[in-house]
Amino acid sequence: MRRRQVVSGLGLGLLGAAASGPARAQAFPSKLLTVVVPYPAGGGSDFVARTAQGEMQRILGQQIIVENVGGVGGALGLQRMLQAPADGHVMTLASPMELIQSPMAMSAVKHKPEDVRLAALIVRAEMIMLVRKDMPANTVDELVALSRKPGAKELSYGSVGTGSMYHLMGEVFAKQTGVKCLHVPYKGAAPIITDLLGGQIDMVFIPLAGPVVGLLKENKVKALGIASRQPHPAFPQVPTLASSQALDGFEYDLWAGMVVPKATPDAAVEKINKAVYEALQNAEVRKAYEGTGQHVAKPMSVAELAKLYTAEIARYQAIAKGLNLQPQ
Repeated sequence: MRRRQVVSGLGLGLLGAAASGPARAQAFPSKLLTVVVPYPAGGGSDFVARTAQGEMQRILGQQIIVENVGGVGGALGLQRMLQAPADGHVMTLASPMELIQSPMAMSAVKHKPEDVRLAALIVRAEMIMLVRKDMPANTVDELVALSRKPGAKELSYGSVGTGSMYHLMGEVFAKQTGVKCLHVPYKGAAPIITDLLGGQIDMVFIPLAGPVVGLLKENKVKALGIASRQPHPAFPQVPTLASSQALDGFEYDLWAGMVVPKATPDAAVEKINKAVYEALQNAEVRKAYEGTGQHVAKPMSVAELAKLYTAEIARYQAIAKGLNLQPQ
């Protein structure tokens, strides 16, 4: 009789443990949440993270702090996340530049694109080609023709670092057009804009967001084209780069979203996904993003995001291989 009671007690104990396992997994979030921004405070990525912060706090029922960890092309911020427990409580606001492009170009970057999974997209921004205001060309084809003339100087273009979207687009532009270009890396977008306005560089491929919107409205720079399938609704006069004779198929955009370590439980990833897309339904949040020229991302399932991310990795790695880009 006593033996039966002991066995029965053990059975109930095991059942209790089995029941508590899923309950524990579903308890996410159970403590303070951290969104790591891999750049200093005050920049575009910081704005994206902080704009959604309040709504995500309300939806998830936990306080969220934004932690700025800049350096090494965004790698330090990602490393901060990857060193934390893979339970979803520490996530990073990231784009293809930090996730995919920096590892291809910088030997100091130790993470691989496959070390993370995409939990939700937040915003997208088209890349636009800007040139200094006094450039004697008003279209891409005119610029290419000008640059091919005997004795023409190479075109200088700015980027936020080797391997960044800014850099890759400049290199692809040079390869497709046969124009000689000089890559000028900067530590951020702000000094690029300063030098473009001052005529120290000739052009830049940059996201159509933030201060770029104001520059265009004030006619302080020339926009020769946008790297999307269709013109931007706010700037319908700017043609697509792919419509030029020299840049067939030249389409790029830049997204930003929440990523977590690869080993993060599915239940936590699903909750982050749901919270982000619910936050993006808030009218004030949407207005804030759209006011900077960005597009609010359409909801995507975790499975759809996995396919997108795999395709993005393959695309940019193929571009890097075609350019013979080596880590430096």
